[in-house]
This record gives sequence, structure tokens and C-alpha cells, in this order.
Amino acid sequence: MRPNSTLLCGGFGLSGVPDTLINEVKNTPRITGLTAVSNNAGVVGSGLGLLLESKQVSKMIASYVGENKVLEQMYLTGALELELTPQGTLAERCRAGGAGIPAFYTPAAFGTVVQTGELAVKHNGDGSVARYSEPRDVKVFGGKSYVMEEAIRGDYAFIKAWKADRLGNLQFRFSAQNFNGAMARNAKVTIVEAEHIVEVGDLDPNAVHVPGIYVDRVIQSTAEKNIEKVVNAKDPKEAVGALGKGDTASKRERIVRRAAKEFKNGMYANLGIGMPMLAPSFVDPSIELQLQSENGILGLGPYPQKGAEDPDLINAGKETVTLLPGASTFGSEESFGMIRAGKIDLTILGAMQVSARGDLANWMLPGKVKGFGGAMDLVSNPSATKVVVTMEHTDKKGTPKILKQCEFPLTGKACVSRIITDLCVFDVDFTEGLTLIELADGVTVDEIKSKTGADFRVADDIKPML
Repeated sequence: MRPNSTLLCGGFGLSGVPDTLINEVKNTPRITGLTAVSNNAGVVGSGLGLLLESKQVSKMIASYVGENKVLEQMYLTGALELELTPQGTLAERCRAGGAGIPAFYTPAAFGTVVQTGELAVKHNGDGSVARYSEPRDVKVFGGKSYVMEEAIRGDYAFIKAWKADRLGNLQFRFSAQNFNGAMARNAKVTIVEAEHIVEVGDLDPNAVHVPGIYVDRVIQSTAEKNIEKVVNAKDPKEAVGALGKGDTASKRERIVRRAAKEFKNGMYANLGIGMPMLAPSFVDPSIELQLQSENGILGLGPYPQKGAEDPDLINAGKETVTLLPGASTFGSEESFGMIRAGKIDLTILGAMQVSARGDLANWMLPGKVKGFGGAMDLVSNPSATKVVVTMEHTDKKGTPKILKQCEFPLTGKACVSRIITDLCVFDVDFTEGLTLIELADGVTVDEIKSKTGADFRVADDIKPML
């Protein structure tokens, strides 16, 4: 492997990460100046986090960098370039590069700093911005605006497979497929570490996820498989306990219980991390749902019992999960194809702010470096996917979170159609604004007015929030 190369690195969280190959680069200090492309940058002491600490990576292209404090410090002090990209856009940029498509248009990120070119890519040593991202071309198709994104082409791809034969045919296991398939098809040299190397003919042709034509090298994986967030099954009382304590818990339980009423029989739904993930615990047993996770699962089951955790089965929050009967797993590029195409009926997300016209801000607080994750894609087709926000009505200082206009950078414009808080429920019309449709017990319209930073109408038949 040569210095100053573009390295595509499969994995999501710590699942499906080619740690054996990463460790080899870590032990080869002459390999520097890398542009690393990955959904996230590992964690401190693991995955790509190792190459950040050794200063072998000079630029990251990622959708979410989470709690990696090493990356955050390097980025804010000018030691690292960071190109944040919506998760579905990143998956499609990798897929397109492998398919010989130089660019494409996506609805994700229209009206955000990604489209306008206001993302800080590199800082100076004093923390000031040295360079911003490039603005994106926008075209209208069928009356809707789309953002142009260029494909990514890799010099090398590091891939983690469950099985590989000696022709390079690959098979992945459960959600460890994530970005591995798209990236395996998209590099001048694709190097695979496999848990099991089998003889030619041992893989059923129908079970091959990546044909060997894309693969150049296969080695034996030796690194231990890790889990970032072990979460186990809880009974209903424990689920309530996960919401916090005291007044905070009661507020959040009210929100989650009301959010559970948004589920209808036969729905396909996607849930954000935090309160939304707890909503299924309060769904009536008669309602059948198919939960989708953007890292490549349809038919998401509950958290596993203690001792039954599987490092190849995690959700978009990197938590351990199970699969329901009839579930399917697939790559991230297909997952986001479902999302952008409007195949998901409902998505429930948390928020920092929502505007009166349904603009959403939920990815960045000042001074924090986290990333978009999949939210920009999830809200990109509001005409097909109902977007519901769950959040407390005000922040810890009592400042309204529902505003005339969002003050934080946007996740999406005119995308939220319902807001559920601890005090009330609003319906949102992208043109007309807010309508108060439900009130929590003991809450008055005047209280809502005093705690909401935007005007709203009151429904004629306002209902209790149950």
C-alpha cells in the first residue's frame, strides 16, 4: 500500500470493520497522508481511530464521527481535514464509483450547509476556519430539488467478510455487510480479510454477496470482533427506567407513549436513537411492524438477552439487537435506496429545534463535532415518509425548541409533519405552519404559547394527549 492513497474502509461502528488490515497499516509507519473513507472513524484505540492517533490519516470522509475525541481535537486544531457527508450519500458515492457513474442527484441535504458549501473542511491551528466545502449544483426534477454529488473512487479498499473463497467470492453476515459490499466493488485494489477462507465451490452461488471479479487479495482475519454498545432486553418496567429518573422520566414516558400511537398495522418504520427507539415497547401487541435500520436491517427485533449478543447484529445506534422471523439484511446502499424512494412509511427522530414550517435541526450543537448520520436521508422524501419528531418542549434552560426559524444548522427543510413533546402535539403544514391538536393533562393553551417560539393555530376539536 502506498502513502497518500484514498482508502475505503468497510464497517459501521465496530461491526464489520477490517481490523486486521488496519492494524497492519498501523504497524507500517511509512504509510502516511491517507484519505480515509468510512461511515465513522472508529473509536479511540480501535478501528480507524488507531490510524488517526498515529497521524497516518490526513483527511476523513465520513457521515458520523461520534464520540471520537482524538478526531475532534485533530479536526478543530487543523491537523486533519474532515468532509462530513450524509450517510446515504456516502453509501451512494461509493456504490456509484464502483459502477462507473461519475455523479448523481439526491434529495438528501437540499437546503442545508452541505448544499450551500458552508461546512468547515479544515481549521487553522487557532481554531478558525481555513477552508469551507464546495457548494453543490442543484437541479429540479419533477418539481423537486436535488443536490448533485460526485462519486468517490478508492485506490484501496479494506473489507471484512464472513467467508471468502480462493477466487475472491465474498459472503457477509447480517449487519456486518453495511458499507463493505459497496466499497469492495470500488477500488483499484480490494483487499479482504475473511473470518473463514473456504475452497472454490464451497459457497453457494446464490449466497455470494460480492463476486470475486472485484477482489484482488484475501487474507485470514485474526482480529477479535468487538461490540461498541452492549444493550440487553428489558421488561416494560426497565424500559421506563431507561428514560431517566423523576420528572425527566415522566416527561419522556409521556412522549414515548404518545409516539407509539403513530404506528399503524403493517407499517415499515425507521426509528432514531434515544426516545424513538423505546417507542416499540409501548405498542399494542395487535399491531405488527417492520422496523428498518439504516445500516442494513429490515425486521429489527428487540435487544438480546444477556449473553446472546452478536457483534454482527447491531442497529443504527450501534447497539446490539436481534432479528425477527422473516427479517432480511443488506448493504447500506440498498438500505438508503429504500429510504430515499419513500418505501419507509414512518420515521421518528429526536430534534434540537423544529421550525413552524417543519424545518428540522438535529445534527449539530455549537462546538460539537458529531456528523449527520442517516437523518438527512431519512427526511428527504416527506411526501412519502411521515416524519415525526419527539422532544421535550424546551431545553434545560427553558428556551423554546419550537421556533419561527431554526437557529442551528438544518438537517432538512419542510420535512417534519408532526411534533410530539411532553406538553402537547402539533401538526405541521409546510405552508400554513403549526396547529395544536393535543394537550397533555393539566397543560393549558396559554402555557404552550409561553413556551413556544412560534405562532400556532388551535384545532377546533383539541384532544387530550394520552
